[in-house]
Amino acid sequence: MHEQVERGQGVFLPVLLLTVTSLGWFLFQATQLLAERNTLQQSREAQQAQVQQSQKLRDSLDGLASDTSRLAEQGNRNAKLVVDELRKRGVTINTTAAPPASPK
Repeated sequence: MHEQVERGQGVFLPVLLLTVTSLGWFLFQATQLLAERNTLQQSREAQQAQVQQSQKLRDSLDGLASDTSRLAEQGNRNAKLVVDELRKRGVTINTTAAPPASPK
């Protein structure tokens, strides 16, 4: 190393190479992360329609379960049987759920 300093090369070239390679690596990582981010956003947007449909289905099922629970409370034997079986399986029914919206 002393010979290199004596020849006049110094530390400039190694530091320059280290800086350039580090900058290149960071730029590569940044472009990869941006590409992955874009891919994830596209995947999320593609799934949005299914999420909305599943929310509609969930709302409909909650309304149906709520109506069934109300029927059971009014004395309907079949509805009471369904509610009891659901309760045995750990399914709770929210009786304050809104009735299902009519399809458009």
